[in-house]
Amino acid sequence: MKVATGTVIDGKVVVEGAALTEGSTVTVVLREDDETFDLTAEEEAELLASIADIERGEFISGEDLLQRLRRLG
Repeated sequence: MKVATGTVIDGKVVVEGAALTEGSTVTVVLREDDETFDLTAEEEAELLASIADIERGEFISGEDLLQRLRRLG
């Protein structure tokens, strides 16, 4: 998983940095005009560490998570 930032230009999202692989599936999360999405340096480091965990395969599926939560229920 990658996190990329982009800007809408002529109705298309233009991503900063490296090009995306042709045919890649992406999710676009938009903030409202009056919303901000700010992270502290610590929060950004935690987010990037979590993404690295996922890239190494260190995660559980959504189904497994829901099963665990039901057991705690």
